[in-house]
Order: sequence, then structure tokens, then C-alpha cells
Amino acid sequence: MENILPAYNDPLFSILLIIVIALILSLVTYGWGVYQQQKEQGNLLKFLEKFDTSECMLDTTSMPFDTHMLKPLALLAQAFDNAGEYHKAISIYLYLIKSLQEESPKLELMEKLGKTYFHAGFLERAKSIYEEVLRKKPRNVKALYMLEVVYEQMQDFPKAGEVIEPLETMGEQTQTLRRFLAFSELVADKTLPKEEKVKKLLQLLGKEPGLYREIISVLFHLDTQVAWQALDTARIKEIIDILWFLPQSQLSLDIIAENKQLKTLYYAKGYTFEPAASSGIFALDMLATAKENGFKEGDLHFTYLCTKCKQSFPIAFKRCPNCMALHTVEVEEHIAKSDPKTDYSLF
Repeated sequence: MENILPAYNDPLFSILLIIVIALILSLVTYGWGVYQQQKEQGNLLKFLEKFDTSECMLDTTSMPFDTHMLKPLALLAQAFDNAGEYHKAISIYLYLIKSLQEESPKLELMEKLGKTYFHAGFLERAKSIYEEVLRKKPRNVKALYMLEVVYEQMQDFPKAGEVIEPLETMGEQTQTLRRFLAFSELVADKTLPKEEKVKKLLQLLGKEPGLYREIISVLFHLDTQVAWQALDTARIKEIIDILWFLPQSQLSLDIIAENKQLKTLYYAKGYTFEPAASSGIFALDMLATAKENGFKEGDLHFTYLCTKCKQSFPIAFKRCPNCMALHTVEVEEHIAKSDPKTDYSLF
């Protein structure tokens, strides 16, 4: 016994013991990490199973995966998304996410999957995807912005407001977003009396000039007289389509008579009879000149350009359908032959 005990006091023995304990701890830590990774992978697969339904018509079950396939397949999914073939894009994204092992590309693909679900109108699914992305990476700014948009489209405005808070803590400028959210909530409120809603809309317009087009459009629906009073004659080009589609009963002839652009617009439209052809808006002036010379079959058609992503759309938007940007719509007017079927009001 006396010969064994001194071995515990041997410095070499102590060093060996420390090394053995360190190795054991390293193995345990590695094993736990592998277990956690496998568990996380299993949880992700279970999560994705909720979305892997028969609506995804592209068969990927027998498709062997190789890492070199990631980029071309991701581009193909993006092309399907852009073409509106959302079920095919969804199928490819799900296949890639399940096949990949690395966390970073998975999260990037999940963001794209969430956006595809959003485009397809599956808002609950888009919400679930973005929440899962943020569970794994809470400071993902793009995912936070998209989750806010999803809640906004679902008209869950309190939740949308909650999503803005972490963006603010990360230094994002959200004042414009908060005011747009306030506008959307105000317009959606069916319990607020019309007079109170008009009052709040005017107050909001004073704080956020970027909402001019949206607020004027709503005001023409709620109170035509107030809308004409709020009209900024320096910004007629921004709402030329709204003014063009106004029914004749909603015109304010006194205000029109005092403004050259409005006179030209409604002369070209056929609502007034005094010739005017110098508005400074080329298509409008050409149409008014043609009318003055006896051509009465002309009309204006409109397209809508996003000044941020440069995508053009046939219908107006508050948010760009492509890049989700706010206050980036630019109205482009085009001369066309009139069609009685298209002569309708935006309201």
C-alpha cells in the first residue's frame, strides 16, 4: 500500500490524469455536439414535412443529390418562382434544404422558400418558415423584414409592430415602415367612423409625405371634397391614374379650372370642353392635341414601375410585389385606343 500511494503524488501521473480527463471531456462534448446536430436535423426534417404535400408536383424523390447541383437547382427554383410556377419552386427548395448539411445555405434557401410561399399566397406557411429561420438566427434582418410584411398582409398589425422592435434595436431606420403600418391599420379599421378616419389620414399625411398617393386614393373613396382639398397640384403626375379614372360626378370643377394639368387631363378625358394641351405631361398633351384635332378614340393606359428594382407591373401597388419596397411606385402613362370596357373607376 505504501508503494502505491506515492504514485498519486507523482507529477507525471497528475499530468497523465489531466490529459485523460480532457480527452474524455472532448469525446463527450463531440458526441453531444453530434447528437444535437442530428437532433436539430431531425427536427428540421419533421418541420419541413408539414410543407411537403401533393401540391408540389415536381418529383425529386429519385433525384440523387450532389453539392454541385445546389447553384443550378437554386437558380431553377428562382426561375419557377419568377414565372409563377410556385409549386415547382417549392418542391426544389424543399429538396435542397433536406439534402444539405451546412446550416448557412439551408437558412438562405429557407428564406427563399418563405418568399415563394408568400408570393403564392400561403401566408401561414411563409410565417412558419420565417419564424423557423429567426429561431436559428434571430438577428436576420431580411427575415425580420419579410415576417413583418407577412403579418402586414395577414392584417395582424400588433404582431407586425412587434417584429419592428428588434429591427430598431439593430439600428434599422423604421420610421417610414411604422407610419405605413399605421396607415394600413387605419384603413383596415371597420369600426372607426368615417370622419375620424379622414381626420387621422390627414394627420398622417402631414407626418409622412411618402404616403401621399395612398392617402389621396383612400380619401377619394371616403370624402371627395376633402380629397380635392388635400390634393397637391405639384404632385399630380404621381396620381394621374387615380385622377383619370375618377367618375365625372367626383370632379371639382373649380379646382380643375385653376390648374393647367388638371384642365388638360379632363379635356383629354372628355369631361370638359375647353381646349388645353400644355400640361407638361407628354402623353396627356398628345392626347389632348389629338382630341382638339377631331380624334376622339384616344385613351390613357398605365403601367407601374418600381424605382428601386426597376420591375414594371400592370397594376398599381403600395409595396413593390418584387422587392417589397415602400413608396417606390412610378406611374407611367401610355396613349392607347379607347375601349369602353376599360373605362372604369378605381373605386
